[in-house]
Amino acid sequence: MRTLIKNGRIITAADNYVADVLIENEKVIAIGFQLDVTADKIIDATGKLLMPGGIDPHVHLDMPFMGTYSSDNYETGTRAALYGGTTTVIDFILQKQGNSLQSALEEWKGRSDNNCVGDYSFHMAVTDFNDNTKNEIKHFIEEEGITSFKTFMAYKGALMVDDRQMIGLMQEVKKHGGLINVHATNGDMIDYLIAKHKAEGKMAPLYHYLSQPEITEAEASGRFADMASYTGCPGYIVHLTCEGALNAVRNATRRNQKLFVETCIQYLILDASLYENNFEGAKWVMSPPLREKKDQETLWAGLNQGLVQVVATDHCPFMWEQKLMGKDDFSKIPNGHPAIENRMELLFSEGVNKGKITLNKYVEVTSTNAAKIFGMFPKKGTIAIGSDADIVIFDPEEKHTLSAASHHMNVDYSGYEGWEVKGKVKTVLLRGKVAIDNNQCFVDKGYGQFIKRNKVSQTI
Repeated sequence: MRTLIKNGRIITAADNYVADVLIENEKVIAIGFQLDVTADKIIDATGKLLMPGGIDPHVHLDMPFMGTYSSDNYETGTRAALYGGTTTVIDFILQKQGNSLQSALEEWKGRSDNNCVGDYSFHMAVTDFNDNTKNEIKHFIEEEGITSFKTFMAYKGALMVDDRQMIGLMQEVKKHGGLINVHATNGDMIDYLIAKHKAEGKMAPLYHYLSQPEITEAEASGRFADMASYTGCPGYIVHLTCEGALNAVRNATRRNQKLFVETCIQYLILDASLYENNFEGAKWVMSPPLREKKDQETLWAGLNQGLVQVVATDHCPFMWEQKLMGKDDFSKIPNGHPAIENRMELLFSEGVNKGKITLNKYVEVTSTNAAKIFGMFPKKGTIAIGSDADIVIFDPEEKHTLSAASHHMNVDYSGYEGWEVKGKVKTVLLRGKVAIDNNQCFVDKGYGQFIKRNKVSQTI
């Protein structure tokens, strides 16, 4: 099956030009101006942008949390991602304390295998680093193709590791060519503030935000940077939200250290004033919480300065009924926010259209950098001969409104209800097959493939 996409404007992290793209056997096999070739299917992309499929390296599908599960499973979540132009996601496996990493992988594969519509991979969250866990690291990197390992500096008693475990894990991961992802917030300080607010009878969602002040993230980001510097292990801070945390990264560059940084679409465009809307604020209860306007300015600057390399989502949706678990106690509100379908269009509308980032930077932070950092480039993350034909055909002019009534995520509200965006995903090809067209999905669960990843580099 040969597919020819004609007359599209190809945008990569480096390029911007009009050309045709010829696809065969899931790969791009030719790119050129007015290609004279035969094809089984011809798509006219005149006036449209052709961009590499988005890569969202931070999602939580079918994730157990606080006695419930995130409401998007691997089928609904990866399908919604495709509707929004994201062709590959990387989810998190959570090790149970006392159990092996392998048993956690088997548990997650039980939910993901043959259920994904789009392509996917995994990070391994290590919550119990000991001699047995240490001996599993090499196998995961070299045999399973899982090359990134997440640690939590918060959620004591469930997910949090101490600094001793962090250093040990870093040394082992570095030895075998992997990367450490970190949730960098000071868990002890947050736990103290949660207990203090609850003792004072302060139970509204606003106190979720006030229990995680900027300093909790800035301190932990600096501490993580110091440990990564000491061990020489490549480090990646997930969902960085604020000026203080990014300044910790800036300080690390003064000693010639390279840290990778991810922010999420919500932190660029939403702010903490949403928590003042009584329990309605529960829709945006996530960790870290939304921050201030000055932090948005810092994050946009960080993207253009090359200090922030990736815009992800931390997609972890819960139905409103699930959020109501915390109606009388903010600490019982399941943490998470639905955005897997909205990321690409929102960032284009708020970033490119408003002159905050260029088209090339847009592709870099939504796709290419994640592919490079996490060992999938050039298979993923670009439009080039030999790459997977993961291509988004995008209308930069079409306006539309985001709403729970029309989104495909399995959640009954939108964090962006009524938000008008300019720029629309029209057609999505996944490994050469038309997956989304005219707001219809043409691939079934099981089409998504697990992507084994290569060892990582400290440079991109």
